[in-house]
Amino acid sequence: MSKPLILVTNDDGMFAPGLRALVEVVKELGEVVVVAPDSPQSGMGHAITITEPIRLHRVKALEDVEAYECSGTPVDCVKLARHVVLKDRRIDLCVSGINHGSNAAINIIYSGTMSAAMEASLEGIKSIGFSSLDFSFKADFAPQQPYVRKICEYMLNGNSGSNLLNVNMPITKIIGIKVCRQAEARWVEEFQEGIDPRGQKYYWLTGRFENQDDGNDDTDISALNAGYISVVPSIHDLTDYSALDELRKLEQ
Repeated sequence: MSKPLILVTNDDGMFAPGLRALVEVVKELGEVVVVAPDSPQSGMGHAITITEPIRLHRVKALEDVEAYECSGTPVDCVKLARHVVLKDRRIDLCVSGINHGSNAAINIIYSGTMSAAMEASLEGIKSIGFSSLDFSFKADFAPQQPYVRKICEYMLNGNSGSNLLNVNMPITKIIGIKVCRQAEARWVEEFQEGIDPRGQKYYWLTGRFENQDDGNDDTDISALNAGYISVVPSIHDLTDYSALDELRKLEQ
């Protein structure tokens, strides 16, 4: 039997340690092709490039792995992988990450890592976004890699009822894996105002993360705080089904 074809991407760029840690795991599970941004693209969400051409270059950045750098967004990377690099080939699994920083709770909306995985899932491809709570460029992914492998193998074996998983991993000693829901949380934003050397005013986004699900133990935030890897089955349907019946009064 032929090896499964695994697409690897991220939002931190081709030379991010998290990408290399992910490739180390999945290249033991199948044929790996990497398509990643040529510069960091954190916080890009599901953005696509439509006002300028996108460049795609094959690079020798990863030993024994076919790799391409893309000038566009993480979602652009997946689109080009699907329609150009791997055209007419069946992708068995798309993995995005390992992101340097959390994509739990509301972060999934802003995340380039998760948007890349979601784009692949829209194409019917089993997809996983992996993120570590460690923002450091020198993050140690070794303790997380066995769990990354376990989750990837599970998806490749067709056991998951979901096409898209949002996986976040704690820095502290990992207790195990917990399947949970996305926490109800939000960023309370502030803008720091300053003056640049030319005397022009600028604003720098800051803020703090607030978890409104405090006390509930079935969320990704609570799982991470307890030392578990959180696995949230995710979808792209943003319909608020609880509001449909009430809103149908407009039809009367």
